[in-house]
Amino acid sequence: MHKLMASAHKEFLLLIRDIGGIAILFIMPLVLIVTITLIQDSTFKTVADTKIPILVVNNDQGTVSETILEGLKDSNAFEVILENTEEAAKNLVFKGAYQLAIVIPENLSSGLEQKVAQNVDGIISKFGLEEETDSLTKIPVESKEVKLYFDPATQVSFKSSVKNGIDKMVSKIETQSIYKAFQEQITDDPTEVIFETENFITFKEILPKTDNKDIIPNSVQHNVPAWTLFAIFFIIVPLSINIVKEKSQGTFVRLRTNPVSYATVLGGKTLIYLTVCLIQFVLMLLVGLYVFPAIGLPTLDVSGRLPLLFVVAIFAGLAAIGLGLLLGTIAKTQEQSAPFGATFVVILAALGGVWVPVFIMPKFMQTLSNISPMNWGLNAFYDVFLRHGSLLDILPEISLLFLFFIATTIIAIVYNEKKNTV
Repeated sequence: MHKLMASAHKEFLLLIRDIGGIAILFIMPLVLIVTITLIQDSTFKTVADTKIPILVVNNDQGTVSETILEGLKDSNAFEVILENTEEAAKNLVFKGAYQLAIVIPENLSSGLEQKVAQNVDGIISKFGLEEETDSLTKIPVESKEVKLYFDPATQVSFKSSVKNGIDKMVSKIETQSIYKAFQEQITDDPTEVIFETENFITFKEILPKTDNKDIIPNSVQHNVPAWTLFAIFFIIVPLSINIVKEKSQGTFVRLRTNPVSYATVLGGKTLIYLTVCLIQFVLMLLVGLYVFPAIGLPTLDVSGRLPLLFVVAIFAGLAAIGLGLLLGTIAKTQEQSAPFGATFVVILAALGGVWVPVFIMPKFMQTLSNISPMNWGLNAFYDVFLRHGSLLDILPEISLLFLFFIATTIIAIVYNEKKNTV
C-alpha cells in the first residue's frame, strides 16, 4: 500500500507541474459541453419556440391556397413570406437565403372543386339520385402539383418532415372538399352537419411520470452525459503521453532498479487519473446545475440520482484509464500516442452514439457500436438520467466497463513484462 501511495504521489506531482495541461483538461470539456448544448437546444424545444422563414408563391389566390397558408401559419413552425414569382423564389432558395419555397399552382381551388364535383356526381348517379347524362359530359380536369424548392444544404430529415406535413394538409383539404360537395348534393340546408370532418383516429405520446409529472427529456439531459463521457475518455491522451515521456526520460529504468512492480506503477496512475475523471464529472454536473440556467438553458435534474451517476462515472473513468495505460505502454513516442489517442477517442465517440444516435446508424455500425466502451457508458448514463434505472439496470454496462479496464490493464502489464525480458 505504501508503494502504491508513493506511486500515486509521484503521479500527482508530475500532473500539477503542467498547469496548462490541467487547465485544458478541465476547461476545454466545459467549453465544449456549453457550446454543443446551446447549439442543440433548439432541437429539443417545442416547434413554437423557433420559426423557419419560408417563401410562398401563391398563383392560385383561391380558398384552397388560403387554407394552405393558414395551415402553415397555424403550425407555428414557419414564418410565411410571400413572393411574387416562382423564378425569384427558386433563386433565393438555391442561393441559400431561405431553406424552402412553396409554389402553389394556378387554378388549384377551382380545379379541385371541379374534380370533386365530378366524382361526387358520378357516385350519386350510380345510386340513381341524379341523371347519368351529367357524368357522360364531364370534362377531364388536369391534376395540380404543389412545387417545393429546398436549399441544397438542407438536411434530408427536414425535407421529409416538411413533405409529410404538407401532404397531410393537402389530403385533409381534399377530404373536406369531398364531404362538402356531398353535403351540398344531399341537403339544401348549408347549416346542417351531415359529415363530421374531424379526425376519428388520433395519436398521443405517453411520457414516463415521476410524482405524477411528465418526464420530458431536454438538451441538457442528453448532452451532459454524452460529453461528460467524451471528456472522461479524452483522459487517455495526457495519460498515454505521460507514460511515454517517463519511458523516454528513463524514469521507468530507475523504477525497475527498485522493488516496485509495473502493476504498482499503473495503480498509482489509476488512482490519480480516476480522481481527475471524477473532478471532470463534478464540474460537468455543476455546469448543468448552475451555468446552464443562467444562460437560458434547462436545469440538469440530478435529484435522487447522484449515487448511481457517480458509480457510472467511476467505472467509465476506469475504462478510459485502462485504455490510456495500454496505449502508453505500447506507444514508443509521444508522436504516436497523442494523435492516435485523440483520433481513437473520436472514433469511439462516433461508434458509441455521442455524435449520432446509434438507432439511425447502418446495421453494421449498430453492431459495431456494441464493442465501444463509450456506448456502454452512455447507455448507463441514459439509464440513470432518462430512464430512471436502478443499480440492477446499469449492472450489465458497468460490468462491461470494469472488465474492459481489467483486460486492458492486464494486457499492458503482460506486454511490458515481455518487452523488458527480451
